Amino acid sequence: MTPPAGGTGPGGTPAHVRTARRVEEGALAWVSAHREHFALGADALAPDGAVNGSWKPLGELARVCASLSPLTPPRDPLHAPVRDLLAYAWRQTGEGELFARLQRLEPFATYPLEVYAAFASAGLRHPGYEAAAATVARSRGWQLAEQDPTRRLGVLAAERRIGLHRHGDDRRHHDAHGHDAHGHDGVRPHDGVRRSLGRTWLGGLPEPWAFERFSGYALTHVVFHLTDWGRRPAGVPADLREYLADWLPAWLDTCLDAGMWDLGCELLAVAASLPEPLSPAAAGHAWDRIAAARHAGGALPEQRGSGTADPAPPGAPSEPVRSEPVPFEPARSEPAASGPAPDFPHCYHSTLMAAFAAALTVGQHHRGDGAPAPYVRPEGALG
Repeated sequence: MTPPAGGTGPGGTPAHVRTARRVEEGALAWVSAHREHFALGADALAPDGAVNGSWKPLGELARVCASLSPLTPPRDPLHAPVRDLLAYAWRQTGEGELFARLQRLEPFATYPLEVYAAFASAGLRHPGYEAAAATVARSRGWQLAEQDPTRRLGVLAAERRIGLHRHGDDRRHHDAHGHDAHGHDGVRPHDGVRRSLGRTWLGGLPEPWAFERFSGYALTHVVFHLTDWGRRPAGVPADLREYLADWLPAWLDTCLDAGMWDLGCELLAVAASLPEPLSPAAAGHAWDRIAAARHAGGALPEQRGSGTADPAPPGAPSEPVRSEPVPFEPARSEPAASGPAPDFPHCYHSTLMAAFAAALTVGQHHRGDGAPAPYVRPEGALG
């Protein structure tokens, strides 16, 4: 149990940061225990294969683990499971060979590039696939493909991460870390990004009351692409940062009131990807509700009613308030939610997003000079 939202524990660690850490630990424990469900099936290369049930979950596992890896240094107990999951996902692709085969089968499909970019961001690369993808990326057919602007941002970010060049592209050559020969950050916006951003829902700074589920997921991914999945908070233009600072807390509260845990976690990840954090009270309230919505095994359902008990109603504390704070340490008791375990398709993404948002939240608390968040040893831990 945790102190009231906005409180602090030993060492000055805010209560919401400690709650987020417990959520991250539980989520990664569940993902590790169910990693076989992320395995690619026999239809992974089939023309009529179910991409959303095979490559999508695997790609999301890779993306989250690649993002968590720099936030979990070797001395952090979560370092080993994060690296193990990433290595498992890479083995599922034949260490990149399946991307090369997909490239031959579907040269103009974008999802292989986007999934591969997640691995490449962690240093896992396949030169043969990259050479073939680079050839296609220079074609008019690739450059003129009609895409949703948010999706276009994702494709441009994937190209940038891998180091692909479109025909006539004036971007400098970038190395495996996304930096050019002069040390400039590879996620610097260029003309294609600016054009696409201006056509997105978030880029247009719409009326805040126009927010709904579809626009919510669109705006979170715009921020993820601009910040390189939380690695570069300054990647969001100033006007968008100000707009999000004004309205994201209300949108987050609305989603949590509706029991939309998956979107709520994505909004928490956005909040933790920006230079200025949520207020401790707002963050504490949100993380208490996410923690209470989890199943006992650490899984978080996509939304209320997906195989878990409802948390406390809006405005009520999710846990009784203790008079004394609890040290920053792994949870030793199960979450409050009960009921049948949610099935994999209805909880894997929200559980990954819970881990992602939690890691960014902990990292944001420790982020002063842009360095990865240090591991805080629990009180009483050995070593």
